[in-house]
Amino acid sequence: MHQDLDAYWMPFTANRQFKKSPRLLARAEGMYFWTPEGRQVLDGVAGLWCVNAGHARPRIVEAIRQQAGELDYAPPFQMGHPKAFELAERLVELTPPELSKVFYTNSGSESVETALKMAIAYHRVRGEGQRTRLIGRERGYHGVNFGGISVGGMVANRKMFGTLLAGVDHIRHTHDLQRNAFSRGQPEHGAEFADDLERLIALHDASTIAAVIVEPVAGSTGVLIPPQGYLQRLREICDQHGILLIFDEVITGFGRLGSPFAATHFGVTPDLMTVAKGITNGCVPMGAVFVKRQIHDAFMNGPEHLIEFFHGYTYSAHPLACAAALGTLDTYQDEALLTRGRGELAQYFADAVHSLKGLPHVIDVRNIGLVGGIELASIAGAPGKRAFSIFLDCWERGVLIRTTGDTIALSPPLIIEKSHIDQIVGTLADALKRVE
Repeated sequence: MHQDLDAYWMPFTANRQFKKSPRLLARAEGMYFWTPEGRQVLDGVAGLWCVNAGHARPRIVEAIRQQAGELDYAPPFQMGHPKAFELAERLVELTPPELSKVFYTNSGSESVETALKMAIAYHRVRGEGQRTRLIGRERGYHGVNFGGISVGGMVANRKMFGTLLAGVDHIRHTHDLQRNAFSRGQPEHGAEFADDLERLIALHDASTIAAVIVEPVAGSTGVLIPPQGYLQRLREICDQHGILLIFDEVITGFGRLGSPFAATHFGVTPDLMTVAKGITNGCVPMGAVFVKRQIHDAFMNGPEHLIEFFHGYTYSAHPLACAAALGTLDTYQDEALLTRGRGELAQYFADAVHSLKGLPHVIDVRNIGLVGGIELASIAGAPGKRAFSIFLDCWERGVLIRTTGDTIALSPPLIIEKSHIDQIVGTLADALKRVE
């Protein structure tokens, strides 16, 4: 083991394997990373689903540089700074009109914790304090804090950490290989999976349930696309029973599907929406929760000098993050990036990823906007090993992909060109032919 790598305990990483054969990135620009030795690597995953506008974009770099010299930090409790308010106004221009309030956090995990707390507190301030139960979904990913792993449904993220939050239940996931394998876009079958929520309502009673949280497109579990009509049905059931619906758009927000948000893409407006990642193009950590006005207004009672919602972070609305986000929104706007992942480019991407059908070990291909999932048959007794081998193979050949279990995920920067798509999918195809 290299001694100089020893002190850092790396997140979500096979530390021993990595330190024997490190994969280091030293520089990035546009669609590419470079290693310390100068080897170019095409970024097929937008960093970690976050660098939607590509790397080292001038307007973002300059905004951060200027802000650091002007106002490096401002306390967010009982104080404010102009860019926090400017950014909020810019953001709500992009959201569905009902989502008109913004609460700042520093990550997707924190956005989820914030939204869950808001949902429980909202019912309490309006006199239904018994609504404390939270409903997540199997295979859901909502960050790694205790609330997020409790409503989340990825086993490895949960099993080591004790009993988690009480009063949480899960509806079933929507993955249905038998009926929907190799679907393009939204699968035809499975709207009825939303009715599983009715089962939990019958079990717990609606009067105990505060909120349901789902990713419109489940990303980290392996790109699970919502069946046609599924999200609409979830919205109907929640409305019928007075339950808040939370969309976790940390991955789907800011153009990933070819619309500003999945809520706009699918035409379903949640009551709360969590974002992070693409809000600053990944440059400075930041997240946010978008909130319907009536939820916000329910807290605005009592004496005016009292704090209405006892929650927030030292770095909420951090000046550097706000500057980065404003530079990011300018870049998205200048280059029409929030809608680039639809139309001809999305079609080209869909054709490319679906061309992998029929190659060794490929059991499903899923796509929507500029996100793709290629599911592989697992090696008996070694789940995840086949996909990880392909990840290493592609890395050696200059393409960065992402794996989760035995699914390969692609989510390239929205500035991608057809030649890049060809390189990513071509490299992947060759790796699939080589892997055991």
